[in-house]
Amino acid sequence: MQVDFYHLTSPLDRVLPRIAERVVATGGRLLIVAEPQEQRTALDRLLWSYAPESFLPHAQAGSNDDAAQPILIADDISESAPANAARNVAIVDGRWRDLTLTFDRAFHIFDDEAIREARLAWKALADREGVERRYWKQNDSGRWEQAA
Repeated sequence: MQVDFYHLTSPLDRVLPRIAERVVATGGRLLIVAEPQEQRTALDRLLWSYAPESFLPHAQAGSNDDAAQPILIADDISESAPANAARNVAIVDGRWRDLTLTFDRAFHIFDDEAIREARLAWKALADREGVERRYWKQNDSGRWEQAA
């Protein structure tokens, strides 16, 4: 199980679509988790309009076709499997959830406001068997570099 910690220094709308594109391009499915309704609504709009020439097929959880969606936006992680059978999860509200560890890969995306909680999650995962942690930060030109 791989957990990638992404410390944002640029807006989420520049980072999340790229991650989602890579997951979908490899045939994977993604669950995006954000508790605030206004954030989920904004993410829904973002995935439709982030690039003029394309969109990422997705839906908010609770629609009639959740199982068909390569990307599903939800308020939390269910103890049962995600409705879209995703094996990848992106936590974008900055709040770590231990159920994230039931996925194959997790993207924990946080900004400076959530850095304390991200550090606690990083430390808590240090001794977890079968968990590989990676910490990514942006350099001065905006490119992502693995820092740990």
